[in-house]
Amino acid sequence: MTPAERIDELRRSIRHHEERYYVHDAPEIADADFDALMQELRALEAAHPDLVTPESPTQRVGGRPADGFLAVLHLQPMLSLDNAYAEEDLRAFGDRVARALTAAGETPPEIGYVAELKIDGLGIALTYDNGVLVRGATRGDGVTGEEVTGNVRTIRAIPLRLGHAVPGVVEVRGEVYFPRSAFEQMNRERADTGEALFANPRNAAAGTMRNLDPALVARRRLGAWTYQVVSSSTGEHEAAGTAATHASALETLAGWGLPVEPHWRRCRSIEEVVAFCQEWQEKRRQLEFETDGVVVKVDRLDYRSRLGATSKFPRWAIAFKYPAEQKTTRLRAIEVNVGRTGAVTPYAVLEPVLISGSTVSMATLHNADDVARKDIRAGDWVLVEKAGDVIPRVIGPVVSRRPAGAVPWEMPAACPLCGSALRREDEEVVWRCEHVSCPARLRRGLEHFASRGAMDIEGLGEALIEQLVTSGRVRDYADVYGLAADELAALTSVAVRADGREVQRTFGRKSADKLVARIDRSRGNELWRLIYGLGIRHVGSHAAQVLARAFGSIDALRGATPEALEATSEVGPVLAASVRRYFDEPRNLALIDRLREARVRLEARPEERQAAGGDLPLAGRTYVLTGTLRSMTREEAAAAIERLGGKVTSSVSRKTTAVVVGDNPGSKADQAQALGVPTLDDAALAALLAGAT
Repeated sequence: MTPAERIDELRRSIRHHEERYYVHDAPEIADADFDALMQELRALEAAHPDLVTPESPTQRVGGRPADGFLAVLHLQPMLSLDNAYAEEDLRAFGDRVARALTAAGETPPEIGYVAELKIDGLGIALTYDNGVLVRGATRGDGVTGEEVTGNVRTIRAIPLRLGHAVPGVVEVRGEVYFPRSAFEQMNRERADTGEALFANPRNAAAGTMRNLDPALVARRRLGAWTYQVVSSSTGEHEAAGTAATHASALETLAGWGLPVEPHWRRCRSIEEVVAFCQEWQEKRRQLEFETDGVVVKVDRLDYRSRLGATSKFPRWAIAFKYPAEQKTTRLRAIEVNVGRTGAVTPYAVLEPVLISGSTVSMATLHNADDVARKDIRAGDWVLVEKAGDVIPRVIGPVVSRRPAGAVPWEMPAACPLCGSALRREDEEVVWRCEHVSCPARLRRGLEHFASRGAMDIEGLGEALIEQLVTSGRVRDYADVYGLAADELAALTSVAVRADGREVQRTFGRKSADKLVARIDRSRGNELWRLIYGLGIRHVGSHAAQVLARAFGSIDALRGATPEALEATSEVGPVLAASVRRYFDEPRNLALIDRLREARVRLEARPEERQAAGGDLPLAGRTYVLTGTLRSMTREEAAAAIERLGGKVTSSVSRKTTAVVVGDNPGSKADQAQALGVPTLDDAALAALLAGAT
C-alpha cells in the first residue's frame, strides 16, 4: 500500500470513529486505539507534507488566533421562526397551513409535520464545496453572518469532509451547543477562580464561537446538530434529487455523516405534534444538551414552496416554546463560598422550592456588586429560576413583600472559615481570602501541593486528602510531613462492590509505607517546587523557577520589597504584588516556619543557583511545547528544560530553538513548519535531556 493510500484509509477510519463517538455516542474502539490511528496519520503526513489536505483530521485546530471576523453572505437567508407559547397556538398554526394550502389549490387529506427538539444554541451555517468543508459562519442577522471557520473546524461532531460525494456548493444549517456536563464543569472552574459565571449554555456557546482563538474553542468541547441543507440555486436542497420531504432530508444529512438530533418525529397531524411537545416537556431534562422547545415544520417540500414566507418568518414552520419556570420563595440567608483560589462569592440560602423538576434550596448571587445592584436582602421574598434549566439563580427581590427590618447585605470583612482579612484588588469584583491554609482552600490546595509538577508526592490523592482534612489530621501543608505510617495504615474507606454492597477497606501498611517514603523524599525537592506548590496566585512553575534562581531561598523571597521583585527579569508588577501580598499574610509566614520545622528544604540547590549564571548545557536556548507528551507531562518537560538552563515560552518565533511536538498538537507545530523551526518528538526530547545532564 502506498503512503497516499494508507493516509486515505486512515482518514476514513478516523472520521468513522469520530462520528461513532461524537455524533452517535457509541464508540467502537478504545481511546488508545483511536490515538494510535491519529499518531500514525500525523507521522505519515509529516513524512509526506505534500499529501496534507485542509480536511485531514490532523488539521482541525490550526492557524493563529484571528484578528477579527469577516462578514459573509449566506446562500439563502436564515429566517427566524414565529413562536407558539400554548397548545392552542400550535392548533392555530395548523389551521393557517391548511387554509393556505387550500387557497393554493391543494386539498390534502393529511398535511404531515416533522417535530424536532429546539436546540438552545447558536445558529450556524456550514458551506461544503464538493463535499469539503470550506466555511463556517454564524447566523448573524440572517442574511450576513460572521466567518468562524477556524472555530467550526474544532468541533469534532462536524465532518471536514462529507461521507458521500455531494457535488456543487451546499450550505448546511444547524446549531452549535454547549453540552451540559462541559458547561457545568466550565462554570465550576470559573467560580473557583472568581470569574463571572455564564448565565446559560446558549450564551456560553455564542461567546465561545466568537472567541478569536480556535485552540480555546477546542478545549470547551462544543457539540453540534444539523437540520437543513440549501443550495445557491434551489433554496431547500433536494439531496441527490431524491428528497421530497424534510424527514427524508434529515435521513440524508445523517447519511452524509452530519450530526442530526435523533429524537425528531414525523407527525401526521397537529394533534400528534401537541402530544410530542407534551411528551418532551419533562423528558428533555434528561438530555445532554439544552432544549427550550420544539420546532414544528411542514414535512413536504413542495407544500413549503406553496406556503412561502413573510419578510421575517417562513409560513411552514413555528417554534413551540416551553415556559421558563420561575418560582417565588423566601431568602433565608446570604452566605459566602470560598473557592480554591480564595475567591469569596455570595450565594442564597432559600426556602426549598420545586423548579423545573428538582428542589432548589441554594442559588447563585454572582458577586457582592450584583447583590448590591439588585438590593437583595436576607428575609426577602425573591424570584428564582434555573438559568438554562441548569443553574438556579436569584433574579431579584419582590420589594413589595419585603419584611420590616431587612437591611442591605455587605460582604464580610474576614473569611468565615479562617478569619483572615478579605481583600479586593482594584478594578476587580472578586473578594479573596489570601490564607493558603484556609480550610475551604486546603483540599484543592493540597492536591496542587502534592501534584507531580509541584512537590511530587505520589499517592496523596483527592480521596485521601478529603479524609485527612475532614478528620483534622491535616490542617495545613506542613501537617503532611507529620503523618506516620501507622495512622495512615489504619485509615478506612467505604467502597461499593460490583453487586452494589458496601465494604470497608483499610489504606494498608504497604501503601502507607510507600506514601511516607515519598513524603520524606519531597523534603529535599528543589526550591522552585515548593514555591510553586504553595499556590501563590499568578505564580506558575516557570515563575517559581525564576524566583528560586533570583532569590535563592524562601527567607530572601519573603523579605523582598516590591521594587526588588519587579527588578527581577520576567517578574512584572502583578506577579510582584501577588508575591508580596502572600508573604504579608501572617498565617502564611507561620506555615513557612512550620515547613522549616518539618525539615523541608527552603534554600535553592546549587544547580538552581548555577542556572542563573547561564553556564548550564541548555543556556541561551528557547523551546516551545505543544500537544500531549507520552513520557512526561508538559509541566515536567518545561521544568526539566529550565533546570538545564533553557527557556520555555508560549509562542513560536524564528529565534525559537525547537518546538517539542506531542500528540494532538496545536497551531504551534504548523507555525514551526512555516518558520523552518526544528521540531522534536518525545524520543528526541528525552535524548536531549539525557545528553545535557
